[in-house]
Amino acid sequence: MRGLAARINYYLCRRRPVNVRSRQYSSSYHERGFPDERAMEEEAEKKFGWLFKLLFIGTATIGGYHIFPYLGDNLIHQSVSLLNVKDPLFKRMGASRLARFATDDERRMKIVELGGAQQLVDMLGGAKDDSTRKEALNAIIAIARSDEAVGALHSAGAISVIMGTPLSSEDAEIEKFKVKLLKRFRDLRYDESSS
Repeated sequence: MRGLAARINYYLCRRRPVNVRSRQYSSSYHERGFPDERAMEEEAEKKFGWLFKLLFIGTATIGGYHIFPYLGDNLIHQSVSLLNVKDPLFKRMGASRLARFATDDERRMKIVELGGAQQLVDMLGGAKDDSTRKEALNAIIAIARSDEAVGALHSAGAISVIMGTPLSSEDAEIEKFKVKLLKRFRDLRYDESSS
């Protein structure tokens, strides 16, 4: 069997000379100022190589622009929609994504306009486990960096929900998040009695 494979490999992979021309014809062709055939082929391969690389890079860029709009309004809208799902895992995923997207005031206000602030407050109020509370509080902190968003969170009843969040014996970060948020509301003169 190995002998047969070796013979097939020999017949398929051996080099066959490609239309060998006489040396005299080739040299006379080169003397007139034309490059020989091998140099022309190498130059063509270089040009086509660069053409294919540029074509690939252009296609990848256009595809990335249209297929992966990472931080676009559409993705923010989908993240807010995840907060409406009953499964806590999807709610945590939506809150985590919103926390990552809330990088500037424009995006924070876009989250508020899409109803994300109210959804996060509702998520925090209805959370049954510490990891869901933690993600909701983290997302609320990210949104609360904007003064206008703090007003929207206040009108959504965030202060009473944050104060009503049960203490966690397992996760100390939840208490840190609560203190940080309540301090932010106090700094902007939103007191607990007005919610």
